[in-house]
Amino acid sequence: MGKDDQAIGVRESDEEAVSRFVERFAGELTQAGMQRMASRVFAALLVSEQASMTAAELGERLRVSPAAVSGAVRYLSQVNMIGRERDPGSRRERYVLHDEMWYEIFTRRDQVLARWEKTLREGAETLGPDTAAGARVAETAEFFEFLHKEMLQIMIRWREHKSG
Repeated sequence: MGKDDQAIGVRESDEEAVSRFVERFAGELTQAGMQRMASRVFAALLVSEQASMTAAELGERLRVSPAAVSGAVRYLSQVNMIGRERDPGSRRERYVLHDEMWYEIFTRRDQVLARWEKTLREGAETLGPDTAAGARVAETAEFFEFLHKEMLQIMIRWREHKSG
């Protein structure tokens, strides 16, 4: 085996290791509730050097048809985990991870927590504080209020950490 053959073998094993990581991380995302193909597409974009790929490139990397990628990128776009860009001088779209994506995702989650807290407080009031259901719903609202406050502090500390 020549030097070039050895280098190709190393690259192939590296690619295999990357593919295993993509599938393992996608599995974690799927277990957390994300759609399976969306998890795979997201993980593939995350490990791509440019953080961007076309549907054909995603299909090739994941060994699925570009059509199979379509629903996944639609979902990921809807939840603002990826964006779409046109290749210059082409009609092809590239799917791109957003900068500071995790920060944005958790900021939106924080807004959801605030809405849930408000709705739960209204529900607790409707049920009455002297009922078991009202007390349970009020405690749930209190928990979400706590998470909301803590999330704000975490996001501030992250910004400070990142700029430090």
